[in-house]
Amino acid sequence: MEEHPEGHSEAYARIRSKKTLGEILEVATTFEQKAFEFYTALIPKVSKNLRYLVEELAEEEKEHYELFRKLADNPEIENQIQQRIQVPVEDHHFSDYVQLPDLGEHPDDQAILQYAMGREDAAMKQYRELADSTEPGPIHDLFEYLAYEETMHKRELEKLYYQTVYSGGPGNN
Repeated sequence: MEEHPEGHSEAYARIRSKKTLGEILEVATTFEQKAFEFYTALIPKVSKNLRYLVEELAEEEKEHYELFRKLADNPEIENQIQQRIQVPVEDHHFSDYVQLPDLGEHPDDQAILQYAMGREDAAMKQYRELADSTEPGPIHDLFEYLAYEETMHKRELEKLYYQTVYSGGPGNN
């Protein structure tokens, strides 16, 4: 029997391009936990102009984390956890945001907003791709919901970024 290295590498690449739903949920849970920790730590460091938004983002990320924890504990999805699905194209970018930056003791609004926009964009794309690659049911519904939530976060951040950078700050239109 003749060996086909290309075939083996292609098969290996296909296998590596998939993860179990359990693995994906674990990364997403960690992502949301780190987001909560990041925003919570920022609250006392940010300007008053951004404090309300950072507080809201911390609370929303905590809610997302709790959704993943509840889903992981749901006996109805036990058989789906081992299902292998295509890893989203944005997976590496999403995973990058598990590592939190050190923005210092007095980070400027623009740096905070840029990081937060990147984080929300990665989450939005990741959850959208995961929703598109999962079967209808509780997992699909959760990814759909989170894709929508992250899109709303990103839009709010973009609006605030525009106000901060181009209009002299929130409320200075």
